[in-house]
Amino acid sequence: MNLFAQSTSKAEPEKIKQMKTWLYQLLTLNSDTPISISQLRCTEPGCPPLETVIAVMTNPIQKYKIHKAIAEIEYVDIANSIHSK
Repeated sequence: MNLFAQSTSKAEPEKIKQMKTWLYQLLTLNSDTPISISQLRCTEPGCPPLETVIAVMTNPIQKYKIHKAIAEIEYVDIANSIHSK
């Protein structure tokens, strides 16, 4: 059983680009460091309806989860997620 499935709503490419810019700034990453941003939908009880998962491909990989759709994420959400680790 697949607990997570890709959301049917698509995020705007410009929003994802903006989020990556914020991540590069906040984490002081080289511009060649890959970043993956995925919006997931969980159908299990107790899960948030939509969640954005960010993976920064460093060694070790840095993972962040924000319980919002990509379109709703602001700079402060990413900053809070990074600083809460």
